[in-house]
Amino acid sequence: MKDVSQLKFPDDVRYVESHEWVKEEGGRARIGITDYAQDQLGDIVFVELPAPGTAVKYMEKFGEIESVKAVSELFSPVSGEVTEINAALADNPERVNDSPYDEGWMAKVRLDDPSELDKLMTAEQYDQYIQELS
Repeated sequence: MKDVSQLKFPDDVRYVESHEWVKEEGGRARIGITDYAQDQLGDIVFVELPAPGTAVKYMEKFGEIESVKAVSELFSPVSGEVTEINAALADNPERVNDSPYDEGWMAKVRLDDPSELDKLMTAEQYDQYIQELS
């Protein structure tokens, strides 16, 4: 595992305590897990994601991620309808480890309530939260 100081938390995304991130993209949100989460999980071997058209709710389970260490639930940081999933993860789940904010994103959601984003942590707040966990 990396030292916390080596982990990346981009400023242009929001974070939740369950270690998912969300990036608003014009009424839609791209969702994934944080650098901290992928580092803690270890090698990702499988990602189960909802089908496009599925409704997701703020902080409710929307999928699972399996690593060599454990199976963990994924929680949606926003409410809305899944418009796209990262199908490349089916054959290449390690992209979550290699690039959690870019190639390792998991789902795109049409936002029901953009104000939910205001409830989420900034990069600075999330970094502080991680420091407290360590």
